Amino acid sequence: MPDEPQTLDHATRTPPGRPGDRSRGADGAPAAADSAAPAGPARWVGRFVAVGLVLAALNLRPAITSLGALLEEVSQGLHMSGSVAGVLTSVPSLCFAVFGITAPRLAGRFGPGAVVAAGMAAICAGLALRPFASGTVTFLAASALALMGIALSNVLMPVIVKKYFPDRIGSMTGLYSMALAMGTSVAAAATVPLTGALGGSWRLGLGVWAALAAVAVLAWVPLVRDRATTPGGPRVITGKGGAAGKGGAAGTGEPGAAPAGSTAGTAAETATGAEAAVPSAVAPRVTRSRTAWALGAFFGLQSTGAYITMGWIPQIFRDSGVSAETAGVLLAVTMVMGVPLAFVIPRLATRMRTQGPIVIALGLCGLTGYTGLYLAPAGGAWVWALLLGVSNCAFPLALTMIGLRSRTGAGVVKLSAFAQSVGYLISIPGPLLVGVLYQHSGGWGLPVMLMGGLLIPQMIVGTLAGRDRTVEDEC
Repeated sequence: MPDEPQTLDHATRTPPGRPGDRSRGADGAPAAADSAAPAGPARWVGRFVAVGLVLAALNLRPAITSLGALLEEVSQGLHMSGSVAGVLTSVPSLCFAVFGITAPRLAGRFGPGAVVAAGMAAICAGLALRPFASGTVTFLAASALALMGIALSNVLMPVIVKKYFPDRIGSMTGLYSMALAMGTSVAAAATVPLTGALGGSWRLGLGVWAALAAVAVLAWVPLVRDRATTPGGPRVITGKGGAAGKGGAAGTGEPGAAPAGSTAGTAAETATGAEAAVPSAVAPRVTRSRTAWALGAFFGLQSTGAYITMGWIPQIFRDSGVSAETAGVLLAVTMVMGVPLAFVIPRLATRMRTQGPIVIALGLCGLTGYTGLYLAPAGGAWVWALLLGVSNCAFPLALTMIGLRSRTGAGVVKLSAFAQSVGYLISIPGPLLVGVLYQHSGGWGLPVMLMGGLLIPQMIVGTLAGRDRTVEDEC
Protein backbone atom coordinates (compact mmCIF):
# COMPACT_ATOMS: atom_id res chain seq x y z
CA MET A 1 0.00 0.00 0.00
CA PRO A 2 1.41 3.44 -0.82
CA ASP A 3 2.24 5.65 2.11
CA GLU A 4 -0.10 8.47 3.00
CA PRO A 5 1.29 12.00 2.57
CA GLN A 6 2.46 13.33 5.90
CA THR A 7 -0.52 15.65 6.53
CA LEU A 8 -2.11 13.84 9.45
CA ASP A 9 -0.45 15.87 12.18
CA HIS A 10 -3.78 16.95 13.64
CA ALA A 11 -4.68 13.30 14.19
CA THR A 12 -1.37 11.90 15.32
CA ARG A 13 0.78 14.63 16.79
CA THR A 14 0.68 17.13 19.60
CA PRO A 15 0.45 20.69 18.25
CA PRO A 16 3.44 22.89 19.07
CA GLY A 17 3.26 24.81 22.31
CA ARG A 18 0.78 22.53 24.05
CA PRO A 19 1.53 20.92 27.39
CA GLY A 20 3.22 17.62 26.80
CA ASP A 21 5.29 18.77 23.83
CA ARG A 22 8.53 16.92 24.58
CA SER A 23 10.56 18.16 21.66
CA ARG A 24 12.52 20.59 23.87
CA GLY A 25 13.88 20.49 27.37
CA ALA A 26 13.42 23.06 30.09
CA ASP A 27 16.28 25.18 28.69
CA GLY A 28 14.74 25.30 25.24
CA ALA A 29 17.27 22.93 23.69
CA PRO A 30 16.15 19.85 21.82
CA ALA A 31 15.64 16.91 24.16
CA ALA A 32 18.22 14.23 23.63
CA ALA A 33 17.10 10.77 22.67
CA ASP A 34 18.87 8.23 24.83
CA SER A 35 17.72 5.24 22.85
CA ALA A 36 15.22 4.31 20.24
CA ALA A 37 13.38 1.15 19.41
CA PRO A 38 13.19 -0.17 15.83
CA ALA A 39 11.33 2.12 13.46
CA GLY A 40 8.46 -0.26 12.88
CA PRO A 41 7.11 -3.76 13.42
CA ALA A 42 8.96 -6.75 12.16
CA ARG A 43 8.19 -7.27 8.50
CA TRP A 44 6.36 -10.55 9.08
CA VAL A 45 4.12 -8.90 11.66
CA GLY A 46 3.14 -6.14 9.25
CA ARG A 47 2.34 -8.65 6.52
CA PHE A 48 0.30 -10.86 8.82
CA VAL A 49 -1.61 -7.85 10.12
CA ALA A 50 -2.47 -6.67 6.60
CA VAL A 51 -3.62 -10.14 5.54
CA GLY A 52 -5.47 -10.60 8.82
CA LEU A 53 -7.26 -7.26 8.42
CA VAL A 54 -8.52 -8.25 4.99
CA LEU A 55 -9.69 -11.71 6.06
CA ALA A 56 -11.32 -10.38 9.21
CA ALA A 57 -13.13 -7.68 7.25
CA LEU A 58 -14.43 -10.23 4.75
CA ASN A 59 -16.20 -11.95 7.67
CA LEU A 60 -17.80 -8.90 9.32
CA ARG A 61 -21.04 -8.92 7.30
CA PRO A 62 -21.84 -12.30 5.61
CA ALA A 63 -23.67 -13.43 8.77
CA ILE A 64 -26.05 -10.52 8.20
CA THR A 65 -26.40 -10.17 4.42
CA SER A 66 -26.70 -13.91 3.83
CA LEU A 67 -29.67 -13.88 6.19
CA GLY A 68 -31.18 -10.84 4.45
CA ALA A 69 -31.13 -12.66 1.12
CA LEU A 70 -33.00 -15.63 2.64
CA LEU A 71 -35.12 -13.79 5.21
CA GLU A 72 -38.41 -14.94 3.67
CA GLU A 73 -37.34 -18.59 3.64
CA VAL A 74 -35.97 -18.41 7.19
CA SER A 75 -39.12 -16.68 8.43
CA GLN A 76 -41.31 -19.36 6.90
CA GLY A 77 -39.09 -22.20 8.09
CA LEU A 78 -39.06 -20.94 11.68
CA HIS A 79 -42.66 -19.61 11.57
CA MET A 80 -41.78 -15.97 12.26
CA SER A 81 -44.17 -13.02 12.00
CA GLY A 82 -43.12 -9.73 10.44
CA SER A 83 -42.47 -8.24 13.87
CA VAL A 84 -40.32 -11.19 14.95
CA ALA A 85 -38.38 -10.93 11.69
CA GLY A 86 -37.86 -7.27 12.58
CA VAL A 87 -36.40 -8.35 15.91
CA LEU A 88 -34.08 -10.68 14.03
CA THR A 89 -32.81 -7.81 11.87
CA SER A 90 -32.23 -5.71 15.01
CA VAL A 91 -30.12 -8.37 16.74
CA PRO A 92 -26.86 -7.25 15.03
CA SER A 93 -27.11 -3.74 16.45
CA LEU A 94 -27.97 -5.05 19.92
CA CYS A 95 -25.03 -7.46 19.95
CA PHE A 96 -22.64 -4.83 18.64
CA ALA A 97 -23.67 -2.41 21.39
CA VAL A 98 -23.54 -4.97 24.22
CA PHE A 99 -20.38 -6.83 23.28
CA GLY A 100 -18.48 -4.01 21.57
CA ILE A 101 -18.07 -2.10 24.82
CA THR A 102 -16.04 -4.98 26.28
CA ALA A 103 -13.47 -4.94 23.46
CA PRO A 104 -11.06 -2.33 24.95
CA ARG A 105 -10.80 -4.12 28.29
CA LEU A 106 -10.26 -7.49 26.62
CA ALA A 107 -7.68 -6.00 24.25
CA GLY A 108 -5.83 -4.42 27.19
CA ARG A 109 -5.65 -7.76 28.97
CA PHE A 110 -5.03 -10.22 26.14
CA GLY A 111 -3.86 -8.02 23.26
CA PRO A 112 -5.95 -6.94 20.27
CA GLY A 113 -4.66 -9.78 18.07
CA ALA A 114 -5.87 -12.42 20.51
CA VAL A 115 -9.29 -10.78 20.84
CA VAL A 116 -9.77 -10.54 17.06
CA ALA A 117 -8.71 -14.19 16.72
CA ALA A 118 -11.31 -15.16 19.33
CA GLY A 119 -13.86 -13.03 17.50
CA MET A 120 -13.22 -14.87 14.24
CA ALA A 121 -13.61 -18.20 16.09
CA ALA A 122 -16.95 -17.03 17.51
CA ILE A 123 -18.16 -16.05 14.02
CA CYS A 124 -17.15 -19.46 12.68
CA ALA A 125 -18.89 -21.31 15.52
CA GLY A 126 -22.08 -19.25 15.32
CA LEU A 127 -22.42 -19.66 11.56
CA ALA A 128 -21.73 -23.38 11.82
CA LEU A 129 -24.36 -23.84 14.55
CA ARG A 130 -27.08 -21.68 13.02
CA PRO A 131 -28.23 -24.24 10.41
CA PHE A 132 -29.00 -26.74 13.18
CA ALA A 133 -31.43 -24.40 14.97
CA SER A 134 -34.83 -26.00 15.48
CA GLY A 135 -36.64 -22.81 16.49
CA THR A 136 -36.40 -19.04 16.66
CA VAL A 137 -34.71 -18.93 20.07
CA THR A 138 -31.87 -21.29 19.15
CA PHE A 139 -31.44 -19.54 15.82
CA LEU A 140 -31.14 -16.20 17.62
CA ALA A 141 -28.64 -17.66 20.10
CA ALA A 142 -26.38 -19.00 17.33
CA SER A 143 -26.67 -15.70 15.48
CA ALA A 144 -25.78 -13.81 18.67
CA LEU A 145 -22.60 -15.89 19.05
CA ALA A 146 -21.46 -14.95 15.55
CA LEU A 147 -22.46 -11.33 16.08
CA MET A 148 -20.49 -11.20 19.34
CA GLY A 149 -17.36 -12.04 17.36
CA ILE A 150 -18.23 -9.40 14.79
CA ALA A 151 -18.79 -6.80 17.53
CA LEU A 152 -15.38 -7.36 19.11
CA SER A 153 -13.62 -7.22 15.76
CA ASN A 154 -15.60 -4.16 14.64
CA VAL A 155 -14.35 -2.09 17.56
CA LEU A 156 -10.74 -3.25 17.28
CA MET A 157 -10.25 -2.69 13.55
CA PRO A 158 -9.48 1.05 13.96
CA VAL A 159 -7.30 0.19 16.96
CA ILE A 160 -5.28 -2.33 14.94
CA VAL A 161 -4.82 0.22 12.14
CA LYS A 162 -3.73 2.98 14.54
CA LYS A 163 -1.36 0.59 16.31
CA TYR A 164 0.45 -0.91 13.34
CA PHE A 165 -0.03 1.73 10.64
CA PRO A 166 -0.22 5.16 12.35
CA ASP A 167 1.04 6.96 9.24
CA ARG A 168 -1.35 5.15 6.88
CA ILE A 169 -4.70 5.43 8.60
CA GLY A 170 -6.52 6.37 5.39
CA SER A 171 -4.93 3.65 3.24
CA MET A 172 -5.37 0.82 5.71
CA THR A 173 -8.87 1.87 6.74
CA GLY A 174 -9.71 1.93 3.05
CA LEU A 175 -8.19 -1.54 2.59
CA TYR A 176 -10.22 -3.28 5.24
CA SER A 177 -13.35 -1.24 4.48
CA MET A 178 -13.02 -2.36 0.87
CA ALA A 179 -12.66 -5.98 1.98
CA LEU A 180 -15.66 -5.56 4.29
CA ALA A 181 -17.77 -4.27 1.40
CA MET A 182 -16.59 -7.12 -0.79
CA GLY A 183 -17.54 -9.74 1.79
CA THR A 184 -20.90 -8.06 2.25
CA SER A 185 -21.73 -7.96 -1.44
CA VAL A 186 -20.47 -11.45 -2.24
CA ALA A 187 -22.57 -12.96 0.55
CA ALA A 188 -25.62 -11.03 -0.65
CA ALA A 189 -25.23 -12.11 -4.28
CA ALA A 190 -24.04 -15.68 -3.80
CA THR A 191 -26.24 -16.94 -0.96
CA VAL A 192 -29.37 -17.61 -3.06
CA PRO A 193 -27.48 -19.37 -5.92
CA LEU A 194 -25.45 -21.37 -3.39
CA THR A 195 -28.65 -22.39 -1.64
CA GLY A 196 -30.07 -23.64 -4.93
CA ALA A 197 -26.88 -25.52 -5.76
CA LEU A 198 -26.94 -27.18 -2.32
CA GLY A 199 -30.45 -28.54 -2.79
CA GLY A 200 -32.53 -25.50 -1.90
CA SER A 201 -32.06 -25.69 1.88
CA TRP A 202 -31.69 -22.30 3.51
CA ARG A 203 -29.83 -23.99 6.35
CA LEU A 204 -26.97 -25.05 4.08
CA GLY A 205 -27.06 -21.72 2.29
CA LEU A 206 -26.40 -19.92 5.58
CA GLY A 207 -23.98 -22.44 7.05
CA VAL A 208 -21.53 -22.41 4.15
CA TRP A 209 -20.15 -19.04 5.28
CA ALA A 210 -18.59 -20.65 8.35
CA ALA A 211 -15.78 -21.90 6.08
CA LEU A 212 -14.68 -18.34 5.29
CA ALA A 213 -14.52 -17.53 8.99
CA ALA A 214 -12.38 -20.61 9.62
CA VAL A 215 -9.76 -19.26 7.20
CA ALA A 216 -9.69 -15.96 9.09
CA VAL A 217 -9.10 -17.77 12.39
CA LEU A 218 -5.96 -19.35 10.93
CA ALA A 219 -4.69 -15.97 9.75
CA TRP A 220 -4.95 -14.43 13.23
CA VAL A 221 -3.38 -17.29 15.19
CA PRO A 222 0.22 -16.03 14.61
CA LEU A 223 -0.80 -12.64 16.09
CA VAL A 224 -2.28 -14.03 19.29
CA ARG A 225 0.98 -13.69 21.21
CA ASP A 226 1.97 -10.33 19.71
CA ARG A 227 1.73 -8.03 22.74
CA ALA A 228 4.25 -5.42 21.55
CA THR A 229 3.28 -1.96 22.69
CA THR A 230 4.84 0.18 19.96
CA PRO A 231 4.92 -1.70 16.65
CA GLY A 232 3.72 1.36 14.77
CA GLY A 233 6.65 3.64 15.57
CA PRO A 234 9.83 4.17 17.56
CA ARG A 235 9.86 4.66 21.31
CA VAL A 236 12.07 7.51 22.42
CA ILE A 237 13.37 7.92 25.96
CA THR A 238 13.57 11.66 26.48
CA GLY A 239 15.97 13.80 28.41
CA LYS A 240 14.94 16.92 30.33
CA GLY A 241 11.25 17.36 30.69
CA GLY A 242 10.63 14.12 28.85
CA ALA A 243 9.26 11.86 31.53
CA ALA A 244 6.03 10.32 30.50
CA GLY A 245 3.04 10.27 32.74
CA LYS A 246 0.73 7.38 33.26
CA GLY A 247 -0.89 5.95 30.21
CA GLY A 248 -0.11 3.85 27.20
CA ALA A 249 2.15 4.33 24.24
CA ALA A 250 0.59 6.37 21.52
CA GLY A 251 -0.73 4.30 18.73
CA THR A 252 -1.17 1.14 20.74
CA GLY A 253 -4.44 1.17 22.49
CA GLU A 254 -2.86 -0.55 25.49
CA PRO A 255 -3.08 1.75 28.50
CA GLY A 256 -0.15 1.61 30.83
CA ALA A 257 2.09 -0.07 28.29
CA ALA A 258 4.90 2.45 28.15
CA PRO A 259 7.70 2.15 30.69
CA ALA A 260 8.19 5.03 33.10
CA GLY A 261 10.25 7.80 31.58
CA SER A 262 9.41 6.94 27.98
CA THR A 263 7.01 8.13 25.37
CA ALA A 264 6.01 6.65 22.07
CA GLY A 265 6.62 8.41 18.80
CA THR A 266 4.61 7.94 15.65
CA ALA A 267 5.63 6.91 12.18
CA ALA A 268 4.41 10.25 10.88
CA GLU A 269 6.92 12.04 13.10
CA THR A 270 9.72 9.73 12.03
CA ALA A 271 8.98 10.32 8.36
CA THR A 272 9.18 14.08 8.78
CA GLY A 273 12.35 13.92 10.84
CA ALA A 274 10.74 15.14 14.06
CA GLU A 275 12.57 14.09 17.19
CA ALA A 276 9.79 14.91 19.62
CA ALA A 277 8.09 12.05 21.36
CA VAL A 278 4.33 11.85 21.60
CA PRO A 279 3.13 12.72 25.11
CA SER A 280 1.85 10.05 27.43
CA ALA A 281 -1.39 8.63 26.10
CA VAL A 282 -3.76 9.04 29.01
CA ALA A 283 -7.14 7.93 27.69
CA PRO A 284 -9.54 10.90 27.60
CA ARG A 285 -12.98 10.80 29.17
CA VAL A 286 -14.80 10.84 25.87
CA THR A 287 -18.21 11.27 27.48
CA ARG A 288 -17.21 14.91 28.04
CA SER A 289 -16.57 15.48 24.34
CA ARG A 290 -19.27 16.90 22.10
CA THR A 291 -17.41 15.52 19.10
CA ALA A 292 -17.51 12.01 20.59
CA TRP A 293 -21.28 12.25 21.07
CA ALA A 294 -21.76 13.63 17.56
CA LEU A 295 -19.62 10.81 16.16
CA GLY A 296 -21.59 8.24 18.15
CA ALA A 297 -24.87 9.63 16.80
CA PHE A 298 -23.51 9.68 13.25
CA PHE A 299 -22.29 6.11 13.61
CA GLY A 300 -25.67 5.07 14.95
CA LEU A 301 -27.74 6.68 12.20
CA GLN A 302 -25.56 5.34 9.39
CA SER A 303 -25.69 1.90 11.05
CA THR A 304 -29.48 2.13 11.18
CA GLY A 305 -29.58 2.74 7.44
CA ALA A 306 -27.05 0.01 6.73
CA TYR A 307 -28.83 -2.70 8.72
CA ILE A 308 -32.24 -1.73 7.38
CA THR A 309 -30.75 -2.02 3.90
CA MET A 310 -29.10 -5.38 4.54
CA GLY A 311 -32.13 -6.81 6.31
CA TRP A 312 -35.07 -5.44 4.32
CA ILE A 313 -34.06 -4.12 0.88
CA PRO A 314 -34.17 -7.58 -0.77
CA GLN A 315 -37.69 -8.09 0.58
CA ILE A 316 -38.78 -4.65 -0.68
CA PHE A 317 -37.62 -5.57 -4.16
CA ARG A 318 -39.22 -9.02 -3.97
CA ASP A 319 -42.55 -7.56 -2.91
CA SER A 320 -42.43 -5.18 -5.88
CA GLY A 321 -42.21 -8.11 -8.30
CA VAL A 322 -38.46 -8.73 -8.54
CA SER A 323 -37.32 -12.36 -8.34
CA ALA A 324 -35.52 -13.63 -5.25
CA GLU A 325 -32.24 -14.14 -7.12
CA THR A 326 -32.37 -10.68 -8.71
CA ALA A 327 -33.22 -9.12 -5.35
CA GLY A 328 -30.09 -10.72 -3.90
CA VAL A 329 -28.03 -9.34 -6.78
CA LEU A 330 -29.51 -5.88 -6.21
CA LEU A 331 -28.46 -6.04 -2.58
CA ALA A 332 -25.02 -7.11 -3.77
CA VAL A 333 -24.90 -4.08 -6.07
CA THR A 334 -25.73 -1.87 -3.10
CA MET A 335 -22.99 -3.46 -1.04
CA VAL A 336 -20.37 -3.67 -3.81
CA MET A 337 -20.38 0.10 -4.22
CA GLY A 338 -18.43 0.12 -0.99
CA VAL A 339 -15.52 -1.76 -2.58
CA PRO A 340 -14.02 1.16 -4.56
CA LEU A 341 -15.53 3.94 -2.47
CA ALA A 342 -14.39 2.44 0.84
CA PHE A 343 -10.85 2.86 -0.41
CA VAL A 344 -11.32 6.32 -1.92
CA ILE A 345 -13.39 8.00 0.80
CA PRO A 346 -11.03 7.39 3.78
CA ARG A 347 -8.06 8.67 1.76
CA LEU A 348 -10.04 11.72 0.69
CA ALA A 349 -11.23 12.31 4.26
CA THR A 350 -7.68 12.35 5.64
CA ARG A 351 -6.76 15.09 3.16
CA MET A 352 -9.60 17.38 4.26
CA ARG A 353 -9.64 19.52 7.38
CA THR A 354 -13.35 18.83 7.82
CA GLN A 355 -15.35 15.87 6.54
CA GLY A 356 -18.76 17.59 6.49
CA PRO A 357 -18.93 17.94 2.67
CA ILE A 358 -18.50 14.17 2.27
CA VAL A 359 -21.25 13.54 4.84
CA ILE A 360 -23.66 15.81 2.94
CA ALA A 361 -22.87 14.27 -0.44
CA LEU A 362 -23.48 10.74 0.82
CA GLY A 363 -26.71 11.77 2.53
CA LEU A 364 -28.08 13.37 -0.65
CA CYS A 365 -27.39 10.17 -2.60
CA GLY A 366 -29.37 8.24 0.00
CA LEU A 367 -32.31 10.66 -0.12
CA THR A 368 -32.47 10.32 -3.89
CA GLY A 369 -32.32 6.53 -3.67
CA TYR A 370 -35.10 6.27 -1.10
CA THR A 371 -37.28 8.70 -3.06
CA GLY A 372 -36.93 6.48 -6.11
CA LEU A 373 -37.59 3.39 -4.03
CA TYR A 374 -40.84 4.98 -2.80
CA LEU A 375 -42.04 6.08 -6.25
CA ALA A 376 -40.88 3.24 -8.53
CA PRO A 377 -39.17 0.40 -6.62
CA ALA A 378 -39.02 -2.03 -9.54
CA GLY A 379 -38.77 0.40 -12.44
CA GLY A 380 -35.51 2.02 -11.34
CA ALA A 381 -34.29 -0.76 -9.08
CA TRP A 382 -30.71 -0.77 -10.36
CA VAL A 383 -30.34 3.01 -10.02
CA TRP A 384 -31.76 3.02 -6.50
CA ALA A 385 -29.46 0.16 -5.51
CA LEU A 386 -26.44 2.11 -6.76
CA LEU A 387 -27.41 5.31 -4.96
CA LEU A 388 -28.10 3.51 -1.69
CA GLY A 389 -24.75 1.79 -2.04
CA VAL A 390 -23.01 5.16 -2.28
CA SER A 391 -24.94 6.41 0.74
CA ASN A 392 -23.90 3.36 2.81
CA CYS A 393 -20.26 4.41 2.42
CA ALA A 394 -20.82 6.61 5.46
CA PHE A 395 -19.52 3.56 7.37
CA PRO A 396 -15.86 3.75 6.25
CA LEU A 397 -16.08 7.52 6.66
CA ALA A 398 -17.18 7.07 10.28
CA LEU A 399 -14.32 4.65 10.93
CA THR A 400 -11.83 7.10 9.44
CA MET A 401 -13.16 9.94 11.58
CA ILE A 402 -12.59 7.80 14.69
CA GLY A 403 -8.87 7.80 13.85
CA LEU A 404 -8.84 11.49 12.96
CA ARG A 405 -10.69 12.76 16.01
CA SER A 406 -8.07 11.49 18.48
CA ARG A 407 -4.33 12.14 18.70
CA THR A 408 -3.34 9.05 20.72
CA GLY A 409 -3.76 5.32 20.56
CA ALA A 410 -5.41 5.28 23.98
CA GLY A 411 -7.83 7.94 22.76
CA VAL A 412 -8.69 5.93 19.66
CA VAL A 413 -9.48 2.87 21.79
CA LYS A 414 -11.87 4.85 23.97
CA LEU A 415 -13.43 6.75 21.08
CA SER A 416 -13.87 3.64 18.94
CA ALA A 417 -15.58 1.71 21.74
CA PHE A 418 -17.72 4.70 22.73
CA ALA A 419 -18.80 5.73 19.23
CA GLN A 420 -19.59 2.20 18.11
CA SER A 421 -21.38 1.16 21.29
CA VAL A 422 -23.48 4.33 21.45
CA GLY A 423 -24.04 4.11 17.71
CA TYR A 424 -25.25 0.53 17.75
CA LEU A 425 -27.57 1.27 20.67
CA ILE A 426 -29.10 4.05 18.59
CA SER A 427 -29.51 1.73 15.61
CA ILE A 428 -31.38 -1.06 17.46
CA PRO A 429 -34.96 0.25 16.96
CA GLY A 430 -34.61 1.02 13.25
CA PRO A 431 -34.87 -2.43 11.62
CA LEU A 432 -37.47 -3.50 14.21
CA LEU A 433 -39.60 -0.42 13.51
CA VAL A 434 -39.45 -1.11 9.78
CA GLY A 435 -40.83 -4.62 10.38
CA VAL A 436 -43.63 -3.32 12.60
CA LEU A 437 -44.59 -0.56 10.12
CA TYR A 438 -44.59 -3.04 7.26
CA GLN A 439 -46.76 -5.54 9.12
CA HIS A 440 -49.33 -2.99 10.29
CA SER A 441 -49.46 -0.72 7.21
CA GLY A 442 -49.48 -3.57 4.71
CA GLY A 443 -46.94 -1.90 2.41
CA TRP A 444 -43.51 -0.34 2.14
CA GLY A 445 -44.50 3.33 1.85
CA LEU A 446 -44.12 4.28 5.53
CA PRO A 447 -40.95 2.21 6.10
CA VAL A 448 -39.24 3.80 3.09
CA MET A 449 -40.24 7.27 4.28
CA LEU A 450 -38.69 6.45 7.66
CA MET A 451 -35.46 5.32 6.00
CA GLY A 452 -35.16 8.52 4.01
CA GLY A 453 -36.13 10.75 6.93
CA LEU A 454 -33.32 9.39 9.11
CA LEU A 455 -30.76 10.78 6.66
CA ILE A 456 -31.56 14.37 7.69
CA PRO A 457 -30.28 14.09 11.28
CA GLN A 458 -27.46 11.87 9.99
CA MET A 459 -26.15 14.71 7.84
CA ILE A 460 -26.41 17.17 10.73
CA VAL A 461 -24.51 15.14 13.33
CA GLY A 462 -22.04 13.91 10.71
CA THR A 463 -21.13 17.48 9.88
CA LEU A 464 -20.59 18.20 13.58
CA ALA A 465 -18.45 15.06 13.98
CA GLY A 466 -16.37 16.04 10.95
CA ARG A 467 -15.09 19.31 12.41
CA ASP A 468 -11.32 19.69 12.76
CA ARG A 469 -10.80 18.94 16.45
CA THR A 470 -9.87 16.04 18.73
CA VAL A 471 -11.49 14.56 21.81
CA GLU A 472 -8.34 15.22 23.83
CA ASP A 473 -8.76 18.95 23.22
CA GLU A 474 -12.40 18.90 24.27
CA CYS A 475 -11.74 16.81 27.36
